[in-house]
Amino acid sequence: MRGKAHAAPDVSAAPDLPGAVSSVEGDEIHPDTTLAADLTRDLQRLQAEYVNYKKRVDRDRELHHHVAVSSVVEALLPVLDDVHLARQHGDLEGGPFAAIADKLEATLAKFGVERFGQPGDAFDPTVHEALMHIEAELAEGTEVTTVVQVLQPGYKMGERLVRAARVAVADPQ
Repeated sequence: MRGKAHAAPDVSAAPDLPGAVSSVEGDEIHPDTTLAADLTRDLQRLQAEYVNYKKRVDRDRELHHHVAVSSVVEALLPVLDDVHLARQHGDLEGGPFAAIADKLEATLAKFGVERFGQPGDAFDPTVHEALMHIEAELAEGTEVTTVVQVLQPGYKMGERLVRAARVAVADPQ
Protein backbone atom coordinates (compact mmCIF):
# COMPACT_ATOMS: atom_id res chain seq x y z
CA MET A 1 0.00 0.00 0.00
CA ARG A 2 2.98 2.25 0.38
CA GLY A 3 3.38 4.66 -2.47
CA LYS A 4 0.15 3.71 -4.11
CA ALA A 5 -2.57 6.26 -4.12
CA HIS A 6 -6.02 4.87 -3.67
CA ALA A 7 -8.51 6.43 -6.01
CA ALA A 8 -11.99 7.10 -4.72
CA PRO A 9 -14.66 5.06 -6.45
CA ASP A 10 -16.28 6.82 -9.39
CA VAL A 11 -19.74 7.66 -8.05
CA SER A 12 -20.75 9.45 -11.22
CA ALA A 13 -20.95 6.11 -12.99
CA ALA A 14 -23.25 4.62 -10.34
CA PRO A 15 -26.93 5.37 -10.83
CA ASP A 16 -28.44 7.55 -8.10
CA LEU A 17 -31.94 6.16 -8.43
CA PRO A 18 -33.11 2.67 -9.28
CA GLY A 19 -33.45 2.41 -13.00
CA ALA A 20 -31.31 5.50 -13.74
CA VAL A 21 -29.03 5.14 -16.74
CA SER A 22 -25.35 5.92 -16.41
CA SER A 23 -24.22 9.00 -18.32
CA VAL A 24 -20.66 7.78 -18.78
CA GLU A 25 -20.13 6.43 -22.29
CA GLY A 26 -19.01 2.84 -22.51
CA ASP A 27 -20.41 1.90 -19.09
CA GLU A 28 -22.75 -1.02 -19.17
CA ILE A 29 -25.42 -1.49 -16.57
CA HIS A 30 -25.42 -4.92 -15.11
CA PRO A 31 -28.66 -6.83 -15.84
CA ASP A 32 -29.09 -7.50 -12.12
CA THR A 33 -29.12 -3.73 -11.45
CA THR A 34 -31.85 -3.20 -14.02
CA LEU A 35 -33.84 -6.13 -12.63
CA ALA A 36 -33.46 -4.80 -9.08
CA ALA A 37 -34.62 -1.35 -10.17
CA ASP A 38 -37.66 -2.82 -11.96
CA LEU A 39 -38.55 -4.98 -8.97
CA THR A 40 -38.13 -2.02 -6.62
CA ARG A 41 -40.53 0.08 -8.70
CA ASP A 42 -43.03 -2.81 -8.79
CA LEU A 43 -42.76 -3.23 -5.04
CA GLN A 44 -43.28 0.50 -4.43
CA ARG A 45 -46.32 0.51 -6.72
CA LEU A 46 -47.80 -2.55 -4.98
CA GLN A 47 -47.13 -1.03 -1.59
CA ALA A 48 -48.92 2.20 -2.61
CA GLU A 49 -51.85 0.17 -3.97
CA TYR A 50 -52.05 -1.79 -0.70
CA VAL A 51 -52.02 1.38 1.41
CA ASN A 52 -54.84 2.85 -0.72
CA TYR A 53 -56.77 -0.42 -0.51
CA LYS A 54 -56.40 -0.49 3.28
CA LYS A 55 -57.65 3.10 3.60
CA ARG A 56 -60.64 2.33 1.35
CA VAL A 57 -61.51 -0.83 3.32
CA ASP A 58 -61.31 1.03 6.65
CA ARG A 59 -63.50 3.86 5.30
CA ASP A 60 -66.02 1.39 3.84
CA ARG A 61 -66.10 -0.66 7.05
CA GLU A 62 -67.03 2.44 9.03
CA LEU A 63 -69.67 3.40 6.46
CA HIS A 64 -71.22 -0.09 6.49
CA HIS A 65 -71.30 -0.07 10.29
CA HIS A 66 -73.03 3.30 10.30
CA VAL A 67 -75.57 2.18 7.68
CA ALA A 68 -76.33 -1.01 9.63
CA VAL A 69 -76.91 0.85 12.89
CA SER A 70 -79.03 3.45 11.08
CA SER A 71 -81.25 0.78 9.55
CA VAL A 72 -81.83 -0.79 12.98
CA VAL A 73 -82.70 2.63 14.43
CA GLU A 74 -85.12 3.29 11.56
CA ALA A 75 -86.79 -0.07 12.22
CA LEU A 76 -87.15 0.85 15.90
CA LEU A 77 -88.76 4.26 15.26
CA PRO A 78 -92.35 2.99 15.81
CA VAL A 79 -91.28 1.46 19.13
CA LEU A 80 -89.54 4.68 20.16
CA ASP A 81 -92.66 6.65 19.22
CA ASP A 82 -94.83 4.37 21.37
CA VAL A 83 -92.43 4.71 24.31
CA HIS A 84 -92.42 8.49 23.91
CA LEU A 85 -96.25 8.63 23.80
CA ALA A 86 -96.51 6.33 26.82
CA ARG A 87 -94.18 8.68 28.75
CA GLN A 88 -96.24 11.72 27.75
CA HIS A 89 -99.46 10.07 28.93
CA GLY A 90 -97.96 8.92 32.24
CA ASP A 91 -98.15 5.22 31.42
CA LEU A 92 -94.49 4.74 32.33
CA GLU A 93 -94.71 5.83 35.96
CA GLY A 94 -92.65 3.11 37.61
CA GLY A 95 -93.16 -0.53 36.82
CA PRO A 96 -91.13 -3.00 34.80
CA PHE A 97 -91.96 -1.52 31.41
CA ALA A 98 -90.50 1.85 32.48
CA ALA A 99 -87.19 0.13 33.26
CA ILE A 100 -87.18 -1.61 29.87
CA ALA A 101 -87.96 1.68 28.08
CA ASP A 102 -85.14 3.42 29.97
CA LYS A 103 -82.68 0.67 29.01
CA LEU A 104 -83.72 0.85 25.36
CA GLU A 105 -83.25 4.61 25.24
CA ALA A 106 -79.91 4.39 27.09
CA THR A 107 -78.65 1.72 24.70
CA LEU A 108 -79.60 3.79 21.66
CA ALA A 109 -77.96 6.86 23.23
CA LYS A 110 -74.67 4.93 23.28
CA PHE A 111 -74.92 4.79 19.48
CA GLY A 112 -75.51 8.54 19.31
CA VAL A 113 -79.28 8.37 18.81
CA GLU A 114 -81.06 11.40 20.21
CA ARG A 115 -84.62 12.64 20.08
CA PHE A 116 -85.24 16.27 19.16
CA GLY A 117 -88.08 18.70 18.60
CA GLN A 118 -89.61 20.78 21.38
CA PRO A 119 -92.33 23.40 21.39
CA GLY A 120 -90.69 26.82 21.24
CA ASP A 121 -87.86 25.72 18.91
CA ALA A 122 -87.28 27.91 15.87
CA PHE A 123 -88.65 26.15 12.79
CA ASP A 124 -85.83 24.73 10.66
CA PRO A 125 -86.97 23.02 7.46
CA THR A 126 -83.82 20.89 7.41
CA VAL A 127 -84.83 19.09 10.63
CA HIS A 128 -88.55 19.82 10.96
CA GLU A 129 -91.46 18.76 8.78
CA ALA A 130 -94.32 21.22 9.20
CA LEU A 131 -97.59 19.31 8.99
CA MET A 132 -99.76 22.19 10.21
CA HIS A 133 -99.54 25.95 10.16
CA ILE A 134 -101.75 27.37 12.89
CA GLU A 135 -102.57 30.66 14.58
CA ALA A 136 -101.04 30.71 18.05
CA GLU A 137 -99.69 33.23 20.49
CA LEU A 138 -95.93 33.11 20.66
CA ALA A 139 -93.59 34.40 23.33
CA GLU A 140 -92.95 38.14 23.39
CA GLY A 141 -90.17 39.14 20.99
CA THR A 142 -90.39 36.04 18.78
CA GLU A 143 -89.36 36.99 15.25
CA VAL A 144 -89.23 33.64 13.42
CA THR A 145 -91.63 30.84 12.60
CA THR A 146 -91.77 28.70 15.72
CA VAL A 147 -92.69 25.12 16.59
CA VAL A 148 -95.82 25.19 18.75
CA GLN A 149 -96.62 21.48 18.88
CA VAL A 150 -94.56 18.35 18.24
CA LEU A 151 -96.74 15.73 16.60
CA GLN A 152 -93.92 13.22 16.24
CA PRO A 153 -90.38 13.77 17.56
CA GLY A 154 -87.41 13.64 15.23
CA TYR A 155 -84.32 11.50 15.67
CA LYS A 156 -80.68 12.12 14.88
CA MET A 157 -77.74 9.79 14.96
CA GLY A 158 -74.75 12.05 15.44
CA GLU A 159 -75.07 14.61 12.66
CA ARG A 160 -77.19 12.34 10.45
CA LEU A 161 -80.93 12.98 10.42
CA VAL A 162 -82.80 9.69 10.84
CA ARG A 163 -86.26 11.27 10.78
CA ALA A 164 -87.40 14.88 10.74
CA ALA A 165 -89.58 16.05 13.61
CA ARG A 166 -93.20 16.40 12.48
CA VAL A 167 -94.52 19.63 13.93
CA ALA A 168 -97.17 22.31 13.91
CA VAL A 169 -95.80 25.83 13.48
CA ALA A 170 -96.96 29.41 13.93
CA ASP A 171 -95.71 32.71 12.56
CA PRO A 172 -94.98 35.71 14.78
CA GLN A 173 -97.72 38.37 14.85
